[in-house]
Amino acid sequence: MKLHELKPAEGSRKAPTRVGRGIGSGLGKTSGRGHKGQKARSGGGVRPGFEGGQMPLHRRLPKRGFTNIFKKEIVNINVDVLNRFDNGTVVTPELLKEQGIIKSVKDGLKILGEGNVEKALTVKAHGFSKAAVEKIEAAGGKAEVI
Repeated sequence: MKLHELKPAEGSRKAPTRVGRGIGSGLGKTSGRGHKGQKARSGGGVRPGFEGGQMPLHRRLPKRGFTNIFKKEIVNINVDVLNRFDNGTVVTPELLKEQGIIKSVKDGLKILGEGNVEKALTVKAHGFSKAAVEKIEAAGGKAEVI
């Protein structure tokens, strides 16, 4: 098979409906738009959310809450994730991102205490839970706050 021999599968491509091409086509004259009215006109129709003059749903519902623009987004990981590193490794947010464990550091990285850690690691993060610090130090490692 060559590049110029490639063709789509039979029946997978359908020709678009050609409206306004004569009375015999079934979609001539008004082209499926009916007679007159807002939707028959060029550029006609109502904007999204318009309900014919009735108060639209997005205005009927009460406003609620607010968005805190100063909110800190902290990325959390558990100590059991750290077992994939070798003994004596210095685990930093950059290393975790490089390994694909976290997508981005955002406003900080916090280590939580779910699971167990068997390796002696030096972990550098923006925050630790008490349980995480205990487990890292019990395994012979260090927890350092950046």
